[in-house]
Amino acid sequence: MSSISTNQPLSSLNIFSFKGVQMRTFHITWLTFFFCFFAWFGMASLMPLAKEQLHLTKDQLGNIQIASVSATIIARLLIGRLVDAFGPRLVYTWLLIICAVPVLLIGTSQSYESFLLFRLAIGVIGASFVITQFHTSVMFAPVIKGTANATAGGFGNAGAGLANITMPLIAAGFVGLGVCTHEDSWRYAMIVPGVLLLVFAYLYLRYTKDLPNGNYKELGIANQKKENTFMLAVKDYRTWVLTVAYAACFGVEITIDNFAPIYFTDTFGASLKTAGVCAGIFGMINIFARPLGGIIADKVGKIYGFSGKNLLLALLLIVEGIGIIFFGLTNELGFAIFLMFLFGMSLKMANGATYSLVPFINPKAVGSVAGIVGAGGNIGAMLIAFLFKAKAVKFTKDLIDADGVTKTKELIDYTNAFYTLGIIILITGLIVLVVKYAVKNSNED
Repeated sequence: MSSISTNQPLSSLNIFSFKGVQMRTFHITWLTFFFCFFAWFGMASLMPLAKEQLHLTKDQLGNIQIASVSATIIARLLIGRLVDAFGPRLVYTWLLIICAVPVLLIGTSQSYESFLLFRLAIGVIGASFVITQFHTSVMFAPVIKGTANATAGGFGNAGAGLANITMPLIAAGFVGLGVCTHEDSWRYAMIVPGVLLLVFAYLYLRYTKDLPNGNYKELGIANQKKENTFMLAVKDYRTWVLTVAYAACFGVEITIDNFAPIYFTDTFGASLKTAGVCAGIFGMINIFARPLGGIIADKVGKIYGFSGKNLLLALLLIVEGIGIIFFGLTNELGFAIFLMFLFGMSLKMANGATYSLVPFINPKAVGSVAGIVGAGGNIGAMLIAFLFKAKAVKFTKDLIDADGVTKTKELIDYTNAFYTLGIIILITGLIVLVVKYAVKNSNED
């Protein structure tokens, strides 16, 4: 039970509690973030359908992946500054309303170009992460910030996993109801996440507060508007260490969320539903793995401080890199799923550990630091997408369709890309490990 008053940040996190503005905001923000990720990656498990209907090539698929994460880079940088200035409540509401438009309209795409533009626009929803992390940071006391941030982030990130599992089922449901054909089912399925974004825009505006003691406008908070919080974040080298680290963990997470369905169908011959479930397992790990990273980081921080958390982050990145290397080498589906779970655990714990450090870089610029570090994750994803585009191998295979007719199809193998990625992450972890990462005048307690 928290020992502080109801209009102050909480010093404990009881996820089964809905009492008070802090816990109400906590649950609404992670649920909103959950459905933002659901919408962002709603197309991932449906890409085999879109790929076939729109006749997308390997290069075009690579460009679509790059587009889906590149817009988020600019959006996260901008959103961080906006949240510092205007508060999370209004900024989140407008973000949800604006991003619902391309999610609802992507199903109207009739060409690669229009699909690419809608996928680019949908990527802006990834900036929701910055607002979520800011909102949990201000609702909880320093001793529990890492746990609160990681739990909200982990629960929210799981939306990508649920999307991979359920979007093929939603598409199949529309077909079963006679609404559309199998080929067009991906178009109708994307209406569902678009509507959900609008629902949560209303809930966020109606039931959250910017701070435990009220909204920015009510409290007359204007000093952040005058102070350049972005430059405060930019000038601190620790911001950039975390940015690189987050590129190596969250950047990989986005890549797996996007490429895993196609990887499992093309490399291992899995069906669309099976590939969606396999990729979904990776996303759903977030429910417990990212919170675990934050919890352990908070405990390490109490004993060893800021630098101890950094050591934990480095070790998690090293384990992640080793796991991905072996994932890229295996050619057996069951073992690949096991390795994906293994490196996924360390990756998502690293995500949580990273954002247990973010709130302590500069308390005057939490939004800007969160935005820069979050953008780093998407820069990593964009660079990894170029890697996958370069390393992907095209091959043809004879497949028997539902009517028993043998057809030759062009497939894509990303095995070499995963192996190379693992080497890069391992090296990144070692670099973070040797960087002297001290904290000056830490606000951590």
